[in-house]
Amino acid sequence: MTTQVIVLNGGSSSGKSGIVRCLQAVLPDPWLAFGVDSLLEAMPASMQGSEAGIEFAPDGGVSVGPQFRLLDAAWAEGVAAMVRAGARVIIDDVFLGGAASQERWQKALAGLDVLWVGVRCESAVAAGREIARGDRVRGMAELQAEVVHQGVTYDLEVDTTRTESLECARTIAARVG
Repeated sequence: MTTQVIVLNGGSSSGKSGIVRCLQAVLPDPWLAFGVDSLLEAMPASMQGSEAGIEFAPDGGVSVGPQFRLLDAAWAEGVAAMVRAGARVIIDDVFLGGAASQERWQKALAGLDVLWVGVRCESAVAAGREIARGDRVRGMAELQAEVVHQGVTYDLEVDTTRTESLECARTIAARVG
């Protein structure tokens, strides 16, 4: 079967977005890219800092409520519908719930050919990137570096600690059928 979806999972500031841009450049066919950041940007401002929506704690912790979960599930189904309509899609996500987050995507993407990719990065390196970015709550990268991978099964893993995005993208592209 031909790969229809690439799911990248990794903590904040692990390098997923850079890999996505490089994948779009090295893959021979056009691929759409959607990430959890796109979903957050699409949500109304009232969802940020709301118990029903999504909250970012001062230490970098993230908690989501029922309204966020509802919109997140709808978003996943919408992305899957685009793939079923013929688009190839790269998903950039942060599995805060580990295996449960992967199960949500597995359900939405049932019947599609998916390449599951873990994007790892040492917590200290990710924390340094987080500071350099300046657009994240400090502590998020360190808290998420390992927890997002707990119980998750991958077809392939890349580590951006000392490997550039382009090299990681080429490794992933070599596995795309």
